Amino acid sequence: DWHHIHLGNLALSGAGLLLLEATAVQANGRITHADLGLWNDDQEAALAALLASLRRWSPMPLGIQLAHAGRKASTHRPWEGKGAIPADDPRGWTTVSASALAFDADHGVPQALDAAGIDALVGDFVQAAHRAVRAGLDVVEIHAAHGYLLHQFLSPLSNRREDEYGGSLENRMRLVLRVFDAVRAVLPERIALGVRISATDWVEGGWDLGQSIALARELDARGCHFIHVSSG
Repeated sequence: DWHHIHLGNLALSGAGLLLLEATAVQANGRITHADLGLWNDDQEAALAALLASLRRWSPMPLGIQLAHAGRKASTHRPWEGKGAIPADDPRGWTTVSASALAFDADHGVPQALDAAGIDALVGDFVQAAHRAVRAGLDVVEIHAAHGYLLHQFLSPLSNRREDEYGGSLENRMRLVLRVFDAVRAVLPERIALGVRISATDWVEGGWDLGQSIALARELDARGCHFIHVSSG
């Protein structure tokens, strides 16, 4: 009901596009335990009903961010206090990331994704994209910003891997490009597909503008319709 009220208000704002909040493709990818998700049939049905309600009153194009929070997941709702919820709390869970490095002292150490975990993640982005299309969305945005999971693979600050997903820029971009290619392959031409990035970590030795430009060029060559730059 909260989303019906919140998004209904925004849909009447006169903006040219409404993007839903970061929507997790896996249960452990939610930022908070109450975030939107799109990994099962009940969520898809609820989303479709929400979109139908919005479209009764507004012609605004509607899109969704498909996301995974990685090591920044399992947190309290903003109005309940800041910080992570421990994995042993009934509302919390063990997080995952590119490497077993905690985000800060308040967050637990995540599990580094192995090859099977990466394959499952890509598959779940694809399944969420299928669900988004069936629900009737016009735009899909892959969330690779804000220090969330795909950003964690991009940034050398959080990615210390020694396999094909770590080290060089080419390797650190590999997962984002793989997710993009997989999602692009299943979306109809009428659906716009873009990627959200933070153009810089604002930390020396981290993700920066030059690497963002290199990523944008790779995405452009693959048919990316837009880059949504959150920072820098």
